[in-house]
Amino acid sequence: MSDNFAVAATTQAHAADTEFFVRRGMTRRVPSHVIPRTSLIRCIRDIALWTITSQCEPAISCDMGRRCCIVGGGGFEYLRSAYSNPENVRSRRIAAVYNMNSVRADDHSTIGSILFAVITPALFWKRANAFNLIVGGAGIGSSVGLLAHYGRSISGDPPPPIPGHEGAA
Repeated sequence: MSDNFAVAATTQAHAADTEFFVRRGMTRRVPSHVIPRTSLIRCIRDIALWTITSQCEPAISCDMGRRCCIVGGGGFEYLRSAYSNPENVRSRRIAAVYNMNSVRADDHSTIGSILFAVITPALFWKRANAFNLIVGGAGIGSSVGLLAHYGRSISGDPPPPIPGHEGAA
């Protein structure tokens, strides 16, 4: 009876670890800080007028490339995790959870997107659609937050390690 419980617990833990990596792969593979800037290239190529709308709208309008990245990242992580040894997947998850560099990058990106989702409509209210301003501001803010993280890392302010897990990064 206890063997069945141990096997079921291992299977459930492996499924949870696989789900963690699929979700992480779907968000990590999306270059959200690069995709909105394609509008700038389009404006230069077409000699079009640069506007606030043209910068905020592509955060939601160039969905095809973003969807391919999301599906591809999630599919890759599912195949990699579901058909791997459960112990290897568990150790990868522990290393990912305690990787403070990645956690700080996520935090900076989230803070930047929330800040810019509020600030962008406040500054440019009459210049574009409110929905495009909010979503576009969040996309731009995400990239600004990520750049702030990279700037802090380059300037010599690395994230502090978690006590007891210094080697997990």
